[in-house]
Amino acid sequence: MALIRKLPIAPNLNFVGYRKLFLAFSGAIVLASLVLFAVVGLNLGIDFRGGILIEVRTSGPADLASMRSRLGSLGLGEVALQEFGAADEVLINVQRQEGEEEAQSAAIAAVKEALGDDVAEYRRTEFVGPKVGGELQVAGALATVLAILGISLYVWFRFEWQFAVAALGALIHDVIAMIGFFAVTQLEFNLATLAAVLTVAGYSINDTVVIFDRVREVLRKYKKMPLLELLNLAVNQTLTRTLLTSFTTLLALFALSFFGGTVIRGFSTSLIWGILIGTYSSFGLAVPLLTFMGLRRVLGDEEPGEAKSGKTQAPEKAS
Repeated sequence: MALIRKLPIAPNLNFVGYRKLFLAFSGAIVLASLVLFAVVGLNLGIDFRGGILIEVRTSGPADLASMRSRLGSLGLGEVALQEFGAADEVLINVQRQEGEEEAQSAAIAAVKEALGDDVAEYRRTEFVGPKVGGELQVAGALATVLAILGISLYVWFRFEWQFAVAALGALIHDVIAMIGFFAVTQLEFNLATLAAVLTVAGYSINDTVVIFDRVREVLRKYKKMPLLELLNLAVNQTLTRTLLTSFTTLLALFALSFFGGTVIRGFSTSLIWGILIGTYSSFGLAVPLLTFMGLRRVLGDEEPGEAKSGKTQAPEKAS
């Protein structure tokens, strides 16, 4: 607590002065992510690519090497096994078999026969066909696009179109950076991790709206202050709040990532990256983009604290 109390409420850092560096860095992230997505691709989960999913509980601690060897000799194609939260819980992924439902049922029967008495309980057995997987891919992409557009419309109605365009650019940057992260790490990309992408979009726009709200406030208050200086003031007044919010969120996510088990590790790990990139884009991309938007000064009477000479009073500290 003592360390937090010593943090400056409104530091004086020249963020906007480095806007070209920030924009170049963001452009590099977007370009690298798109290249990785095109070259490496995503490790699509069964939700999107289709296949057979079997969750089992073994009689004792699972011998994954032995189970993998037996299932690999069945000639079913790609078979992936992983512990699922406990040493005696295993998740088995089998690629979709050629043929209709009968072929999938035969593959499931072969897996059960190969595992034999090692398995104490079959907790679930699922099959996702290629048509359903394709539909989920389209629905997931559509949900992401609609979420981004909806958020941009909200910012437009709350502020002005310049803010909406800047927010849209930052959101697209965050989503593409998340896709690049999944391409690099090859974490399974499924419906749960798609939810993580949408969560990051919402978290990022929350930080962006807080900064934009302060930008609008200082635009009205300091009508003669140079725009770059004004944007710096807005970012600095909200910086401590933004960083502390992200820090406390990351504490919870690191705990989930290390102690939450395999089930949610992909979800929590992707959220950690998303919070980092979303926090950065709020002040490192969204605000610099405003410098190209031609912000309109709000007309009206001068504030009492602003002299006609153009000198402004000392900035108030953020509450």
